[in-house]
Amino acid sequence: MADPRFPKLNRSQLNRLQQCGSVEQFDDRTTLFEQGELQYDFFAILKGKVKVIDPRDTDNHIVEHGKGEFTGDSGMLSNRSAQFDVVALPGAKVIRLKPKALKDCIARNSDISDILLNAFMERQHTVLNTMKGGIKILGSGSDDKTYEIRDFLEKNHIWHSFLDTDEHEETRDLLESFDLCEDDLPVLINANNKVCKTPTLAELATYAGVLMEFDDRVFDVLIVGAGPGGLGASVYAASEGLDTVTIDSSAPGGQAGKSSKIENYLGFPTGISGTDLANRAYVQAQKFGCNISIPHKAHSLSHDGHHFTVQASNGKTIETRAIVIATGANYNRLPLDNIWDYEGSGVYYSATGMDVSSCENEVVAVVGAGNSAGQAAMFLSNHARELHMIVRGDDLGSKMSDYLVQRIHAKDNIHLHLESNVTAMHGDDHLDSITVESPDGTNTYDMHHLFCFIGASPCTDWLNESVDMDEKGFIHTGADVRADKRVSCGIFDKRDPLTLESNIPGLFAVGDVRKGSVKRVASAVGEGAMVVSQVHQFLADYRQLHQEVDEPVAVV
Repeated sequence: MADPRFPKLNRSQLNRLQQCGSVEQFDDRTTLFEQGELQYDFFAILKGKVKVIDPRDTDNHIVEHGKGEFTGDSGMLSNRSAQFDVVALPGAKVIRLKPKALKDCIARNSDISDILLNAFMERQHTVLNTMKGGIKILGSGSDDKTYEIRDFLEKNHIWHSFLDTDEHEETRDLLESFDLCEDDLPVLINANNKVCKTPTLAELATYAGVLMEFDDRVFDVLIVGAGPGGLGASVYAASEGLDTVTIDSSAPGGQAGKSSKIENYLGFPTGISGTDLANRAYVQAQKFGCNISIPHKAHSLSHDGHHFTVQASNGKTIETRAIVIATGANYNRLPLDNIWDYEGSGVYYSATGMDVSSCENEVVAVVGAGNSAGQAAMFLSNHARELHMIVRGDDLGSKMSDYLVQRIHAKDNIHLHLESNVTAMHGDDHLDSITVESPDGTNTYDMHHLFCFIGASPCTDWLNESVDMDEKGFIHTGADVRADKRVSCGIFDKRDPLTLESNIPGLFAVGDVRKGSVKRVASAVGEGAMVVSQVHQFLADYRQLHQEVDEPVAVV
């Protein structure tokens, strides 16, 4: 059976690629691109051999591409840096495509798109799950800053390796070889042995290529948030020809990205992890030309009557004709004075593969009663010795899907505590134990890991008061928009706000951030798809209004 990572293109497909690029032949061994290079080219081999080499081990090549095969992975659809060196051997003849030409070719040729994207995804999976290397992170496994960096790398599918200074003696020698000490931790070391002490997420994202630069153009639509709703809007907006940009403050997936396994999403009968679903949607949106930049956090919003302007992190300003707010909601913190002391050092708000190794044969706790809490409990219980599920209410099934309720009750190592609350946390630099109050009394449990999935607060603190929201900060849309909050303008003189439109024409909300939304992945994706038709309607209304009168649409 052919290896899905290394398929061969036929003569017709190579001819169409050649029409989008240029043919080059090499008499000598030639480096086509190097590890860490941004915006590197795509190569399809017409004759000879092209080697993929890990620069840390130049004596052994990873793969040797022959006639009909091609270089690259899913990072080619974005600004991500190259993970390996690629070298053409003497006599090699190749087709070279620049990144934009590659995207154009993929958009126009379905058969080529299928072959390339399937291979790209398979290659990425192999690199992330079976190969050691990538960016090196040195730090303490109990340090919250180190955890933040690892969490960012994991959720953004950036190849890396973690060296725990608490457990591995060789890390001490490595620190000494770079003239570093513990005060410099965490430390990032790239393939060229360049060291970055206590890196910010922005520095990390810039090196990896997930943080992009914006030019001065005005986009058709800006999508703020890359959860299921935002990614759904990104895919449909870009596929329908809108000039689309999406930003997110942390990683694709939103709350769904924190789920270890989603089993009730249409089309995945055996389930799919939230991170895998988000990564597939992330690649899919970029396939259609969506610009996605992470981490970009929106700080403020304004409107001059013609365009929305978002002031974002890293000093970036983004202008857009329409905007979709898909910032979702964050899990609430436990109401404990010292909760901040343990975040990233025993208290976590997602349960992913990165967390499993530290929970092996441990006692852990999950707080919450929604589907995310249930999925986390099932995932972690397969590795933990004991899992305590702490639920404030008296009925586990009131907010959780029945299939999860049944599985939790059937698990021998899950201890369910109804009508219970965590009232205290204990430990010096890391969580050591928790105190739980329940109808049976007060008990203290020794444990180093607690996963919290309680309630949710909308991420709308960056929006000003001109956006109509309820008392909790959820955005009113459609029929829920209050009459006295409607912006007076030509568009709303002719029609009411659309179902996903706010009190400001052209400003839409989808997913958990919207008042009255259904808190399910499928619902958020559906709203993300539906909002694009309403964006089209707004843009048509906008153009018509400006043809009739030179009147501002709205002022925020």
